[in-house]
Amino acid sequence: MGLTLGELNPYTAKRKTFGRKEMATTEPQHLSLVADIGGTHARFALVGPCDERPSASLTFKVSDFPSLTSAILAYLETTDLPEAQRPRCACLAIAGPTGLDRVNITNNGWSFSQQALKQTLGLEQLRVINDFTAQAYAAPLLAPNELVSIGGGKSVNGKPIAVLGPGTGLGVGGLVFSGTSPIALFSEGGHVDFAPGDELEAEVLRYLWQRYDHVSAERLLCGSGLVNLYEALAAIHGTHNSARSAVAITEAALNNSDPLCRESVELFCAMLGSLAGNTALTLGARGGVYIAGGIVPKILDLFLTSRFRARFESKGRFQGYLASIPTRVVIAEHPGLLGAANALRQQTQP
Repeated sequence: MGLTLGELNPYTAKRKTFGRKEMATTEPQHLSLVADIGGTHARFALVGPCDERPSASLTFKVSDFPSLTSAILAYLETTDLPEAQRPRCACLAIAGPTGLDRVNITNNGWSFSQQALKQTLGLEQLRVINDFTAQAYAAPLLAPNELVSIGGGKSVNGKPIAVLGPGTGLGVGGLVFSGTSPIALFSEGGHVDFAPGDELEAEVLRYLWQRYDHVSAERLLCGSGLVNLYEALAAIHGTHNSARSAVAITEAALNNSDPLCRESVELFCAMLGSLAGNTALTLGARGGVYIAGGIVPKILDLFLTSRFRARFESKGRFQGYLASIPTRVVIAEHPGLLGAANALRQQTQP
């Protein structure tokens, strides 16, 4: 017997679009499990063989479970599927490297063996991909109302796509095409060296060198990175700063109640624009650049008027090249699940 919605409260889960009627229109024996596992949240859903979009999605807090396996089993209990109809295929999008059997999920402490998980869940097929591989697979499937454009021209069909996303960490991914078939590029591009774009950013870099041997882009362009940026600016300006979380900094920036918070978020947007432009040049991303992750949609009004786009294009002789590339903010609710479903479909296609 599956858990009721009330019984889900101990897992602090967010239940979406699931019910007996929906399941009756799908072939349960052919359903597959898809997941998007980040530093803070674990999202799960089911997808049928002919479905482009997953359904029966639930969001769990990572901190409420000791392991990925326990979270998956809790999700499967909510589906009320008989044992014989449990998913036999799964694609898990993970925040971290996935090339080895042992997977350590960055920023949340979970670790698992792919082979052991496959055996425990009774899966015939398990695919584990980077979370921004999933974001890349999702990009061409997103509807216009799931995107907000911020400058640039038109996407060129068949050309590479770049995806960046600041959240608990900083994800970077890409998508290229072989004919009409998409091929996602695995990347740990969030850990490239931070490159300052002006003297103030150079001072920020010098400040962070006192803390870290290597100052990556992620040290500034994620939740904890925003806190680093705020503290660096306070030290540079010689102003008193109280301890603040990333949420408090963004809230104060949005309501314009704290000049230092506002400056921190505006500089965050500019730095992200610079990195996005670098990524577009590296991939030749004339198919567009997509900004995903949990932070930018929450500061969207400020982001749209920020220096993001100016810094994106500010690449000297290649300004005209970048000016023709569209940049879009992903505001879809669960693009990682959509991408994981697409990744699973690409693997099973002949």
